[in-house]
Amino acid sequence: MSEFSRPIAPKSPSTRTAGRGNFVDNYAWMKDKEAEATQSFVSAENEYCQAVMKPLESTRKELFDELKSRIQETDMSVPLRSHGYWYFARTREGQQYAVQCRIPIASDGDWDVPTINEDGEPGSLPGEEIVFDSNAESKGHDFFRIGGMSMSNDGRWLLYGVDTTGNERYDLFIRDLKTGRDLQEKISQVSAGGLITPDGAWVFYVTVDDAWRPDSVWRHRVGSATSEDIRVWHEDDERFWVGVGLSFDERHIIIGTSSKTTSEVLMLPIDTPEGDFVPFIPRHEGIEYDVSFSCFEKAADDGSDIPIAVVCHNVTNPNFQINIIDMRSHKPPYQLNEGVCIAAGSKYGCEHGGSQATLPIDTPDSNPQNPKILQGARGLNIESLDIHEHFITLGYRSNSLTHLAVITKQQAIEDYRAQRPWDFKEIIPQPVGGDARGEALFSIGTAGNPSYEVPRLRYSFSSFTNPAELHELDPATGSDVLLKRAKVMGNFNSDDYAECQVWVEARDSARIPVSLLWKRGMVPALDTFGHRGMTDVLLTDIRATETAEIGDTAETGDADARGAVPSAVPSSEPSSALSPMFITGYGAYEISSDPGFSVARLSMLDRGVLYALPHVRGGGEMGRAWYEQGRRLNKKHTFEDFIDATAALQRAGFADPDRTVANGGSAGGLLMGAIANMAPQLYAGIEADVPFVDALTSILDPSLPLTVTEWDEWGDPLHNPDVYQYMRSYSPYENVPTAEERVKRFGTAHFPQIFITTSMNDTRVLYVEPLKWAARLSEPEVGATVCIKIEVEAGHGGTTGRYKQWEELCFETAWCLSIMGCAPGISM
Repeated sequence: MSEFSRPIAPKSPSTRTAGRGNFVDNYAWMKDKEAEATQSFVSAENEYCQAVMKPLESTRKELFDELKSRIQETDMSVPLRSHGYWYFARTREGQQYAVQCRIPIASDGDWDVPTINEDGEPGSLPGEEIVFDSNAESKGHDFFRIGGMSMSNDGRWLLYGVDTTGNERYDLFIRDLKTGRDLQEKISQVSAGGLITPDGAWVFYVTVDDAWRPDSVWRHRVGSATSEDIRVWHEDDERFWVGVGLSFDERHIIIGTSSKTTSEVLMLPIDTPEGDFVPFIPRHEGIEYDVSFSCFEKAADDGSDIPIAVVCHNVTNPNFQINIIDMRSHKPPYQLNEGVCIAAGSKYGCEHGGSQATLPIDTPDSNPQNPKILQGARGLNIESLDIHEHFITLGYRSNSLTHLAVITKQQAIEDYRAQRPWDFKEIIPQPVGGDARGEALFSIGTAGNPSYEVPRLRYSFSSFTNPAELHELDPATGSDVLLKRAKVMGNFNSDDYAECQVWVEARDSARIPVSLLWKRGMVPALDTFGHRGMTDVLLTDIRATETAEIGDTAETGDADARGAVPSAVPSSEPSSALSPMFITGYGAYEISSDPGFSVARLSMLDRGVLYALPHVRGGGEMGRAWYEQGRRLNKKHTFEDFIDATAALQRAGFADPDRTVANGGSAGGLLMGAIANMAPQLYAGIEADVPFVDALTSILDPSLPLTVTEWDEWGDPLHNPDVYQYMRSYSPYENVPTAEERVKRFGTAHFPQIFITTSMNDTRVLYVEPLKWAARLSEPEVGATVCIKIEVEAGHGGTTGRYKQWEELCFETAWCLSIMGCAPGISM
């Protein structure tokens, strides 16, 4: 193979007959991972990728040096108290992984964070112990990831899991921290997580079935042979995943089992570990709930404590509500919607929203049961209620952002007894170098409050322009102390960057929030725009309006569909008046893409790149209805939202189509494949990371990991012909348009340059999907330019070790900058 010869995959047609139609797949042979042909093609693709990227070696080094120079390599986390120790992590310059350390508390009343020299060597302080050093443990492994840690209350016994292949299967070990040695028993190839009981006598863990679904909970007596382990619970329903953990009050072992639409919690008192698990609330199809346990101290009429259960559920409210159950009333099981409602989400636009189902999602909420701070919220979703001895926190989402509120325990008890809405106060941080309510699009949440007795609340805050901050708040006095702000080395100044959120009207008139980030003075159109932070600016005058055929018929691999096709087409010469744009999205599983700071992103911003994040439907930014409108038979809304947002930003004069690069990973990689087929003229390049691009083939195969559980997300094409035809119409691999088809549909043969990443050991999106997609894109009649980078020792999350991860990130960023005209050009 010459330096720049594109690998051409041989075709070996096979017919997929599952579902309600046939599909001829020329590259299904790549599914045989160990076959010589597959191995040879993977090697050829990697060689080609390295050759293509060779002109960018200096750019990659420059990016790596920039990233490295901005990060404080020798650092430590803020100590966190758990039982008798303060725990913290140290990172050292030149080391790939953090070192977990601890020092003993001074006394039971010791809640003041100890001052520890962040430059010190692990184990250098008086009484400091090294709990776990991943640098030492990872020696001899190209890949190393920890799958959770669990500690006995006396701090002696540590349960930890290790994955050295990237397949997300972990070997569990039990370490005696008194001697530093592992016990003889090893629990092999299980799911992540697990727990060791507070007394260190028992381990509970989860195994997987043949489809790698976590399905069974086992009990192991510490010090015994693993062959004697007992399976204590098994989930028969293939849609459900299982997990096991310890309740926050450490009084119960909890089994959680859930599908995408239904969940159940089972409990077992910690003092009877050999007993039987019983449901807290029996499973009901379509109902999701979670539960935690606490008490209202001295709140009973006789002055005794009231034991309570805090249940977050969607029995009557699609956006969830919090109920408190007085557990003195009866023993479990409890009933759906039992107890007193403390806070409830909105029902607007939700499938099960009753009379509010047809109203706009962003209708201001009004519910007399709710605390005052929730009145008028848009897209209100209730996420959590955490009860501690001295305070209670409420986590919720509104106006597309996370919010956090707090109330003292005393005030909450008074409100509870008086049967009135609780008087929560929203936490509004004032970050260093900015105003959270002014120009910051922020994320906020609790952080590091593992102890019930903790007297002060820790919370974290971050925005696109503000590095993460850890605060400690005393709810009784209002005292708010900054414990740590992530350091950005060099001459970083958050005031040099600007952020705002605008709204784009999608083709079906839905309002899509779009977050924008840029360096002041580098994106003239946005500096002139003048808006900062949260805005109500709606880009209505530039929505896509033209219509054209997106597909033909299912017989040729497309389903009939119509939609807006924006008319912008990259030209041969970039316009200096418009800015390069990096636009990224996800839009699945009700996962929200929240604002956050990225040191690595600064290298793009400093080169004049506009960073855009459309919060497309399928995510959870605006609550449950936002998710419902972007899944199953509504999935195309995700793709259309992204396309319409791209077109709107380009037509507003913010971004140049010639220099627009899109990015998404996993389910966001499906988004990338779809937009490439549906609106190729809007993008100069697309980076698709571990992309789910052969969606229909995978979802039709129940033997694959995740498939059956995914039917609740995507629909079941194996048994439902409507779902089959719908997925057939958008699955990227099956709908790649030829150059001739692109001219017919879009008036141009243009197709964005494609960069793909994948991993051979990925169990979530199998390597074969992006590999087949790359082969299809490379066919002469398609004529796309494509480059794929394949990790041979990694999984879905890529490689491990921070320096390795930085190198991979700079590799990908260099490609994006090249396509955007901000780095040397490459030939693909």
